[in-house]
Amino acid sequence: MTDSGSKLKTFKFLKIITSSLLLTVLILFTLASIRTFTLDVNVGLQLAQWEKTNNVSLVIDHHQREELLANFKEAIRIPTVSFSETEGNTTALREFDTLLRKAFPTVFSSSLVHHELVANYSHLFWVQGSNPDLVPYLLLAHIDVVPASESDGWEAPPFSAKEIDGFIYGRGTIDDKSPVMGILQSLEYLLIKGYAPRRGFYIGLGHDEEVGGYKGAVSIVRLMKQRNVQLSFVMDEGLAILDGVISGLDGPAALIGISEKGSATVKLSVSMAPGHSSMPPRETSIGILAAAVKRLEENPMPRLFGHGPERGTFEHLAHKFKLPMKFIMSNFWLFSPLLGRVLEKKSDTNAFVRTTTAVTIFKSGVKVNVIPSLAEAYVNLRIHSAQTLQEVLDLIQSTVGDERVKMELVDGFDPLPVSSSDEKSFGFQIIKKTVLDMFPSVTVAPGICIGNTDSRHFKDLTNDIYRFAPIWFKPGDAQRFHGINERISKKNYEELVVFYFNLIQNCDIQKLPEPHSSVHEL
Repeated sequence: MTDSGSKLKTFKFLKIITSSLLLTVLILFTLASIRTFTLDVNVGLQLAQWEKTNNVSLVIDHHQREELLANFKEAIRIPTVSFSETEGNTTALREFDTLLRKAFPTVFSSSLVHHELVANYSHLFWVQGSNPDLVPYLLLAHIDVVPASESDGWEAPPFSAKEIDGFIYGRGTIDDKSPVMGILQSLEYLLIKGYAPRRGFYIGLGHDEEVGGYKGAVSIVRLMKQRNVQLSFVMDEGLAILDGVISGLDGPAALIGISEKGSATVKLSVSMAPGHSSMPPRETSIGILAAAVKRLEENPMPRLFGHGPERGTFEHLAHKFKLPMKFIMSNFWLFSPLLGRVLEKKSDTNAFVRTTTAVTIFKSGVKVNVIPSLAEAYVNLRIHSAQTLQEVLDLIQSTVGDERVKMELVDGFDPLPVSSSDEKSFGFQIIKKTVLDMFPSVTVAPGICIGNTDSRHFKDLTNDIYRFAPIWFKPGDAQRFHGINERISKKNYEELVVFYFNLIQNCDIQKLPEPHSSVHEL
């Protein structure tokens, strides 16, 4: 074969390959464009005819407003701190019990409500419904808070409930006493108005959520299992209404958590013979362990963005972005690797991309001239929904890659199951409707909690667990969560009360309406 003939055939082959690639790119671009500009935004049920429930309205007058804010402030002033699984402020928990009985006398005296203390300090309420055929649900919250010290830089003492510019400051204003008080306040108002629910429901208030919920929530679950209770859904704390937090999003978004990341605490340790600092070995226990920790930090867990519930979040929000982000988010099937690389650059969004690895404790040494025999480090991991606990442990072992470093699982669990969020999902759609009735300009989307809640203990009682409270988060507010200057506006707390007041009534329908198909077009 001549050189010219060979070159001709090669040229024709390359031309065919190039044409095929261009055609493939054109097809992909066309499909992506169609998906971008004709996007189903899942508003069918909002346009459908909902079953009438004869909802009573709530208009809070001046006297009620003063009273409900006074009760809420008193709740914040009680330092119900959980320090560890074995140490909590039991005096404060008893004081909080007294407050609840004083603040909500109708709840505690109504013939429709059965109340009991669980594990001494947690509370379980059963609100009887008129139709026993309707499967009950559970509203969940927790009484305890994490520690806080005024010396950390608070603008107001953390247990003062001081008002500044329309905000109430204090530990627990967000996490989680606003839902605790808001749920019971809404039930108090409903009972005063003579409302009798059709669908029975439970209210669970745990007292040790901040240290795992192993006494409060776990005891409530055990009690409900003994009574063969099955739940339509559970609603707990978790996500919120984000306003100006998601860069480029047009308007606020209410994210309803449909799952939680898993969690693990791993102890790494190195043991060697001790010695004098004047005759150091080539490697010490501290040096070996520090190198292992460094390898973990330099080799993060694999990028898994788009393989978990976070995919639905961005697809639901896509139509609220401008081009080119609208185009990218509408076509996760094509652009999730690119978006994942962008999100991993910031710590707050990196949490959605992968299992996160954080070295939180490093212990070794007792004297400056003694080479320690033991070095220990504790690593906290929050596990992405597309991974398992065992997969994460195997990756840690291979990344450390040093037999001298012993690995021990202190505690851990897999990511939580993903709850339903489609148009047949009763709990999700009821929460969504309640949000949109109150805040029509808000976009509602499923989300994932990067932290953990008491609700994870209830997975045997229901297939659907949702994590949401209508607390408004502006830029910077997320850092107040377990941080300094935790606060909530007086207006927002009142909105919480109205939200739960409406939610309880919205749950009294027998079934969801048939979806009304709708396509959002630009």
